[in-house]
Amino acid sequence: MPVTFDTPRDLLGKEGTDLGASDWLSIDQDRIDAFARVTGDDQWIHVDPVRAKDGPFGTTIAHGYLTLSLVNLFLPQILTIRSFSSGVNVGLDRLRFVAPVPVGARIRGRGEIVKVEEVKGGAIQSTVRVTVEIDGHDKPACVANTVSRYFL
Repeated sequence: MPVTFDTPRDLLGKEGTDLGASDWLSIDQDRIDAFARVTGDDQWIHVDPVRAKDGPFGTTIAHGYLTLSLVNLFLPQILTIRSFSSGVNVGLDRLRFVAPVPVGARIRGRGEIVKVEEVKGGAIQSTVRVTVEIDGHDKPACVANTVSRYFL
């Protein structure tokens, strides 16, 4: 169940708020292969299970950018803002790929509100840190500070 705010202004002063975690998502070889086709990144470590068995991770791994792209799936599961005219993704303030996601792993996004400010034109801009956790692993797959702007 996402943490819900009625308006973007309700985010002001909420820095440090724990948004909880999204649902778990299994990363299978079909998803990895589909991402490789779309992006043209068909490096063997991602798409060749036979060769990857002898590679550094003993199996294929998800692309880092595949893992990052799933943040867009996780965000609405952890944060909902009801009333605004439009919103845009501004980008990322910080991104780190910490650990690889092996095929067959389950991942989820855990969120925290890092920064909220009113910006030019009266829009509200928020920075939400999404940590992509790997089920059963000590280290996360990635940590991304996402920046969103909401127009009232």
